[in-house]
Amino acid sequence: MNLLTVVTFLPLLGALAMVLVPRDEPSQHRALALVASLVTFALSLGLWFGFDASPGAPEFQFELMVPWMPTIGIGFHVGIDGVALLLFMLTTVLMPVVVLSAWKAVGDRVKEFMIALLVLESAMLGTFIALDLVLFYVFWEAMLIPMYLLIGIWGSQNRLYATVKFFVYTFAASVLMLLAILYVYFHDGGTFDYVEARRALAVTPGAASWLFLAFALAFAVKVPMFPLHTWLPDAHTEAPTAGSVILAGVLLKMGTFGFFRYALPLFPEAALQHRNLVAVLAVIGIIYGALMSLVQTDMKRLVAYSSVSHLGFVMLGLMALSAEGMTGSVYQMLNHGVSTGALFLLVGMLYERRHTRLISEYGGIAKRVPVIAAAFVIVTLSSIGLPGTNGFVGEFLILSGTWLSRLGGSAVFATVAALGVILGAVYMLLLVEKVFFGPNQNPQNHRLPDLSVREGFVLAPMIALIVVMGLLPGPFLAPAKPAVDRLIQRFQVAEARLGKGPQVGTAVPAVMVRAPAPAPAAEPAPLPAPAPVPLQQPGGNY
Repeated sequence: MNLLTVVTFLPLLGALAMVLVPRDEPSQHRALALVASLVTFALSLGLWFGFDASPGAPEFQFELMVPWMPTIGIGFHVGIDGVALLLFMLTTVLMPVVVLSAWKAVGDRVKEFMIALLVLESAMLGTFIALDLVLFYVFWEAMLIPMYLLIGIWGSQNRLYATVKFFVYTFAASVLMLLAILYVYFHDGGTFDYVEARRALAVTPGAASWLFLAFALAFAVKVPMFPLHTWLPDAHTEAPTAGSVILAGVLLKMGTFGFFRYALPLFPEAALQHRNLVAVLAVIGIIYGALMSLVQTDMKRLVAYSSVSHLGFVMLGLMALSAEGMTGSVYQMLNHGVSTGALFLLVGMLYERRHTRLISEYGGIAKRVPVIAAAFVIVTLSSIGLPGTNGFVGEFLILSGTWLSRLGGSAVFATVAALGVILGAVYMLLLVEKVFFGPNQNPQNHRLPDLSVREGFVLAPMIALIVVMGLLPGPFLAPAKPAVDRLIQRFQVAEARLGKGPQVGTAVPAVMVRAPAPAPAAEPAPLPAPAPVPLQQPGGNY
């Protein structure tokens, strides 16, 4: 039995089992959802420890290919590479945390809420492992349904508006991706298999450009990139805490993962032509998101706009097409899921105590809730990239990778993006100061309960990941290295076809993850490229 398939569909089986539990037993629904998510995480550890990141290892592991609709070239083809593995594990880690966070926050229709969470988990996991374009699209669209329900039923006052906006934006852009998938099918020998399409796809440069833009638009909405971001603040503000954590922790990464897995490797020549445009939008998003965060009065909305800024860094690193930049982007996907997910959890805990997210309603509560305040400060330091936390590693690699890349105006991109780091520190530290410090002048803040035992179990894994990923990034960087190397080599081959000199970085230096670069599998020899300046002398952690 294929372990990858079992882990992916186990939450769905838990949801089906929950259907049999009577509606008037909410404690059983919570317990069953928690058990299903914990067992899913436990089994996913077999993927983590069984994954081979050594040179020469297969690109996709735990692979399974079963005919689904063979007459039209659709198969159940799944497998996982290092980047997908990291995001897959992030999902299985976050789901038990999300279930615990909703233990008391959701008291209405608990059965349906937990079923939606488990169905959503299977859809998210399936999106990361799909190696058939139609199968990927099915999982991609399946995510919309439970997320629509989570926001539309258990959200705040303006939940219907936020839900419709979220659905329309993402669904409309996804239809364009479906049309591009059909075009690939008819120009690739009648198969939807991703591996085969990547190897043998032959379209004209003009068609490749339109196909890249169709895929990129669908993924840019999900990221979301400026100016396609406007659905995100509303969705975050109106979603329940559990929905916000999933949205920030995993769903937004579907967009950046889509660029890495599909848009860039399928159409490398077109990506080279449009990379500057995407990089410009990414930098605009970094600054715009930071400036919008500065003027927010709602804590949740502030964190939502910070996501626009942070994910702009991820997109900038991808467009740098350098070893450091792309590796930093992968790492920043994980960092954002952990740090921003933890911020939404903490904001939700404060909301459960005061039933308001307005910053002006707080002030000086650190003396009343010292443990929550300490946790908030730690997560804030991670979000602003303090050395020693996970945020520093990702941002440092992205900025240095952008500066060292051959991206046009790379120094300008890196400099402007660095301004976003400074602004991020400003709005996050101001938030901490206004909420937790200063005089406590609101009588309703005088008797707030501090962190409970259940909430401690919710925050403990998040804070542990912040520290471990900040001090020991090597084990998390290593699985991504082969995938980054292969993508960079693919772009070097694309440059050879275009007749250009080397414009992308070389393979990831061994010093970054303490492992030699793997040999490319069945690819033409890349053009020689100057080695990037190492980030640190041999023996360092990065």
